[in-house]
Amino acid sequence: MALLERVGTLLRANINDLIEKAEDPEKLAKQLVLDMENQLLQVKTQVAIAIADQHLLQKKLKEHEDAMNQWSRKAELAVQKQQDDLARAALQRSLSSQQLAAGFAQQVEDQTAETETLRNAFASLQQKLHETRAACEMLIAQHRRARTVGKAHAARTIVASQQKSATLNRLRSTIQQKEATNAASHMILESETLEDRFSTLEREDQIERLLEDLKSRQPRLA
Repeated sequence: MALLERVGTLLRANINDLIEKAEDPEKLAKQLVLDMENQLLQVKTQVAIAIADQHLLQKKLKEHEDAMNQWSRKAELAVQKQQDDLARAALQRSLSSQQLAAGFAQQVEDQTAETETLRNAFASLQQKLHETRAACEMLIAQHRRARTVGKAHAARTIVASQQKSATLNRLRSTIQQKEATNAASHMILESETLEDRFSTLEREDQIERLLEDLKSRQPRLA
């Protein structure tokens, strides 16, 4: 049966391997569960049909067995009444019912085996669905956690990079400010005010006077 072949394919599938290799694990996991649920519903329906068919065949088997027994009793009655022709006809009917009963007995046997196969497939698929749901929930949780951790790592990397950039900017700003302060101080130290220039002239003039005074006293000292 095509249905049992599809069920067998699902039962043989390595769910973990399929999900782990999928481009979108969550989507595939949900699709697998949905497929199994659909197949399980179809198998359940087929099990119900198989059981109904089995009951019908068993009913037909019993009817023909009862008919066989009834015609056998009628044949006996006919013999007792010395009605050989009637006995022969009854035996013919009994034999016909026996052959039909044998055919239905074989169908009941075959149908019972098919019903049992479907029952086993239903039970196996039901268990596989339970395991698949659990595996999918676990793998989806792992996938989401890995994705969250990856985003967290990326965020930390961005923050660290931004913090590093901010630190470098602050350091650069501090250095530039220090350089500007040093340059300003240097300019202040190098530049002379008007007062400084007059003070320098007065000091030079004073030095010149002192020098002239020393020179003027030189002859007297001699």
